[in-house]
Amino acid sequence: MAEIRFDGRVAIVTGAGGGLGRSHSLLLAKRGAKVVVNDRGGSVDGSGQGQNAADKVVDEIKAAGGEAVANYDSVDTSEGAQRIVATAKNAFGKLDILINNAGILRDVSFAKMTDEDWDKVLKVHLYGTMNVSKAAWPLLREGNYGRIVNTTSAAGLYGNFGQANYSAAKLGIVGLTRTLAHEGQKYNIKSNAIAPVAKSRMTETILPPPVLEKLQPERVSPVVAFLCAENLEESGNVYAVGGGYVSRVAIVEGQGVMFQGDTLSPEQVFERWKQVNDLGAARPFANAMEAAAAAMKGAMG
Repeated sequence: MAEIRFDGRVAIVTGAGGGLGRSHSLLLAKRGAKVVVNDRGGSVDGSGQGQNAADKVVDEIKAAGGEAVANYDSVDTSEGAQRIVATAKNAFGKLDILINNAGILRDVSFAKMTDEDWDKVLKVHLYGTMNVSKAAWPLLREGNYGRIVNTTSAAGLYGNFGQANYSAAKLGIVGLTRTLAHEGQKYNIKSNAIAPVAKSRMTETILPPPVLEKLQPERVSPVVAFLCAENLEESGNVYAVGGGYVSRVAIVEGQGVMFQGDTLSPEQVFERWKQVNDLGAARPFANAMEAAAAAMKGAMG
């Protein structure tokens, strides 16, 4: 196939001062995109700020012959998100691609989690993805074109000890991604998500060095770039990506059981509980209404 390029396209990458965001930015710029490199420059827990991280990535892009500008606003407020998008509009005149990658960690067991730990993680991950997408939406609709790639996590899809805040935020991003896919369809806005595993500040303290060396961000970014391609057909999907592994992830529903009659008892449920839990013939649904229709079809006989 022909080389996938982004000449004439303008992209925003949040949390792009290092790790995955840096890798995404460098690849898009190498393929012709003009990139807004957003990074607040804070620590992994969201504290502090600075300009060096974003500036270094912009310098890398320019040194390689690409075009980029830096932005240092936080995604966790609508005002910051508006300024991020305004940076793209002011520097390059439009916006075509949005990669929501910014994130922090405040891992602690649920029993010990503070309100601040919960709020801050949801503000950056879930609200941040919403804030920047919301600010970008008018420009994408105006251009009748958009590619949004959001960042979820295996922790959100499957849960993980010590990450109740992070897991809740990341699964919320899946629901947001799928809804944006539906609402963006008539405007040629495609919305997908990745659940990446890669070497970063967030993983280098929990994974051993030999494993991290096989999980370079550059093994994830090509999938992100493909999800930003002009001829992309998929929208509303989630992909697990890491170390060269790529797989679609889907929420599925089993065939289930339709209990007949006007009443239902706990004992009747117990008797068919094994069948209720059987996922042997599980299938995904395109949207909530399709899932509801399947249930209603059985209820109506």
